[in-house]
Amino acid sequence: MENRSFEYLLLGVLALLWGSSYMWIGLALDTVPPATLMAARVSLASLILLLVMALRGIRMPLDRHNWRLFFIQSLLNGTGPWLLLAWGQQYAGTAVSSVLNSTSPLWVFAISFLVLKRGQLPGGRQLAGALLGFAGVVLIIGVGALDNLGENILPQLAVFFSAALYGVAALRGQLFRGLPPIVPATGMLLCSSFVLVPLSLLTEAPWTLTPGPTGWTAAIMLGVVCTALAFLIYFRLLITLGAMGTASQAYLRAGVGVVLGVVFLSESLDAETFAGICLAISGVVLINWPQRMSTTVPSSARK
Repeated sequence: MENRSFEYLLLGVLALLWGSSYMWIGLALDTVPPATLMAARVSLASLILLLVMALRGIRMPLDRHNWRLFFIQSLLNGTGPWLLLAWGQQYAGTAVSSVLNSTSPLWVFAISFLVLKRGQLPGGRQLAGALLGFAGVVLIIGVGALDNLGENILPQLAVFFSAALYGVAALRGQLFRGLPPIVPATGMLLCSSFVLVPLSLLTEAPWTLTPGPTGWTAAIMLGVVCTALAFLIYFRLLITLGAMGTASQAYLRAGVGVVLGVVFLSESLDAETFAGICLAISGVVLINWPQRMSTTVPSSARK
């Protein structure tokens, strides 16, 4: 139970890191265009993780099979959803995009029935948790966010599909179970760099940019904390909590911005938002409620 409690703490930290990334992205985009910002984010994160691997004496695999898996994971968990979300949110609106992007646990549940064996399928409690958490997100963001659902259908579908990609990525994360979490995290981010850096060079001429201190600080925070550290935690949790459990951080993310606003910006917390946060947390608890089987953390997650 002690080990399990630590995994739940890491789940909360992951939600905090990815929830706060929207703030850093907003600050950086004032002086850094999106493709360049994402390229800088993954490149810096890759370098940090490579340095950590070197200090710990861990080597990246060199075989074609693993690098093919890393590249596919980068498309599903990084490059693909990031670009879809960046384009879709411009036209779909922030509120409705936040609701649609939080559906990844529901996608994990649905896709599980296509790819998992009978004994590995999520149960009714996890479905109830996924639905409860989603209802919480709707309340946190505001029921009015759904008023525009169905308008600008292509951008909304792009955001919805980005959540589906996250769901597939969470399920595919089980393929890296035999590797230390830092290895797939580094491999995935390196593959994203191979795509995003050329895209940035071709479309945004980053050598002409002059970001100020705020832009530099935001980009560094995104790369080091919200990407390098976050993906280390993410790939560990895929081993210890599984795909549904890890995806449930999407519900906690929705409340992170609210809590940060209350704590640091003296914003008020209304009853509807508070109820939404309670529902979201309840959904995450249901999804991650320990099974009767042993919950011992695999040794590969401790490396």
